Amino acid sequence: MNTDHDLITTPVTTDMLRGALDVERTARGLLPHRLPAWARLQIPDDRLAVAEAQPSGVRLAFRTRATTIELQTLPTKRVYRGLPAPADGVYDLLVDGRLTAQATVTGGNLHTITDMVTQTAELREGPPGTARFTDLPARDKDIEIWLPHTEITEVIALRTDAPVEPAPDNGRRVWLHHGSSISHGSNAAHPTGIWPALAAAQGGVELVNLGFGGSALLDPFTARAMRDTPADLISIKIGINIVNADAMRLRAFTPAVHGFLDTIREGHPATPLLVVSPILCPVQEDTPGPLMPDFNGGTLRFKATGDPAERAAGRLTLNVIRDELARIVQQRAVGDPNLHYLDGRDLYGEKDYAELPLPDEVHPDPAGHRRIAENFARLVFGGEGLFGPRLRMPPAP
Repeated sequence: MNTDHDLITTPVTTDMLRGALDVERTARGLLPHRLPAWARLQIPDDRLAVAEAQPSGVRLAFRTRATTIELQTLPTKRVYRGLPAPADGVYDLLVDGRLTAQATVTGGNLHTITDMVTQTAELREGPPGTARFTDLPARDKDIEIWLPHTEITEVIALRTDAPVEPAPDNGRRVWLHHGSSISHGSNAAHPTGIWPALAAAQGGVELVNLGFGGSALLDPFTARAMRDTPADLISIKIGINIVNADAMRLRAFTPAVHGFLDTIREGHPATPLLVVSPILCPVQEDTPGPLMPDFNGGTLRFKATGDPAERAAGRLTLNVIRDELARIVQQRAVGDPNLHYLDGRDLYGEKDYAELPLPDEVHPDPAGHRRIAENFARLVFGGEGLFGPRLRMPPAP
């Protein structure tokens, strides 16, 4: 049996991290970010600052013969005052692309949300911990360790019982995706169980996930970050956060969508680009926001508090947004044949809701994430899909 003195410590380097747009060097190690440093300076609230630092889709990738692997990290766990603490975040270890082992890290910092509306929070510091994986196959293999998708994770040390080298380039197309908490992975049980990770695995692509809980708000800095990120395929899933935050009226929404798409096209003029409207969310289909938490019965659920009659004055609902996104894409596609639209209800609609209801009325459960991923993989990555294998990539500019 290996002991700690048998293990080799390998410095974690930026070339081992996939799915992050930036890596911050800390006193202990590396902190992955999903927005670059210049964009983080423009973040207006703690909600997005926390969300972009939570490493949804971020993983370490390396090659080794090791049968024992330890990853020391300092997690920052998020809890809501008055609600039970969630389980510790899960680290998924994949061997040659297959989920083989899982671990958790106890301890760490505690980020307590004291008010769900204002997102006021308190931070209590705690110690690092170690995710340990043993009895792995004793052969050369490609390893990925997916970091917990809802825990800020400072990577401190990688220890193994055999040498480590960076993973080779697998030659897969890069899929850059932006969305809300559903894309971030809310209510998913583990990091490779979020719907974008499941869809990426089925589509054979490398995921860069810019799903930000509560923060898919057409922020210009997010569009510029996407513009500057290399990608073969791009999708943006927008609408639900704008409605549930009551962030815009129709007059502001339409030019904001155009501006977001214009910015992405500055860096990706011919890359296949898919605009996805919201999945079915009955509480917001025809009722404007803002969305508010409801603790009746001791279980967190959400309810819309707007007045449906105000749609005539430009208040947004999911149905209004779907109609407008479809119109915008149809208009722009005349001069942009690589721009496409997908109705989110084709990923999760009325039949899906009847079978797999949203536990809190907004976010899917793990089975719902699988359903969305299966439908996305079929419609988008399948043989006749928009990003399918028959896709002819545009020539380099």
